[in-house]
Amino acid sequence: MKQVPALRIDGLIIGQSLAIIDYLEETRPTPRLLPQDPKKRASVREISNLIASSIQPLENLSVLKQVGQENQLTWAQKVIASGFTALEQILQKTAGKYCVGDEVSMAYLCLVPQVANAERFKVDLTPYPTISHIKTLLTLEAFQVSHPCQAEGLAPKFRPTGTGQRGETEEDVGAQNRPRNKQVVTEKAGDLDSNPQT
Repeated sequence: MKQVPALRIDGLIIGQSLAIIDYLEETRPTPRLLPQDPKKRASVREISNLIASSIQPLENLSVLKQVGQENQLTWAQKVIASGFTALEQILQKTAGKYCVGDEVSMAYLCLVPQVANAERFKVDLTPYPTISHIKTLLTLEAFQVSHPCQAEGLAPKFRPTGTGQRGETEEDVGAQNRPRNKQVVTEKAGDLDSNPQT
């Protein structure tokens, strides 16, 4: 499908975020991204899949092109708000310091870029206090260095503005997700193709 992220590692090229994270968890289990407890592990997978399958794909550039330029912001806000409403209910039961308990997990790796998307599309996070609280934990170095504005080779027009808000152009929508997702994985893998276009 010519999409990113894609991870080149161990003689393989693996596409799709959750498949990449699963492979890293199985081959490089430190730091752990899935809890040992089966119930917590199920919660992590539920949250991750909700974000990766039910929220994020509906705001991809290919979908936004279909809804038309004039409807993109409204569409994205509606999709994110609907997903965050469901996500907030789950997180109220599972969250500690992070999405599930007090450890960074695959769920948090999925939530971080989705919160960035929500901010880019100017979604009011007030109705989502648990998501908003978890969002405040973005001070971890791995997330700071993987922020879109840190992406090597990212054109200035794709960087966040001084206000912290991103533009709403189609180019912006598509480009922001590419480097960030790959760089977050780099923190664990250390062997990622640096070309954001695959």
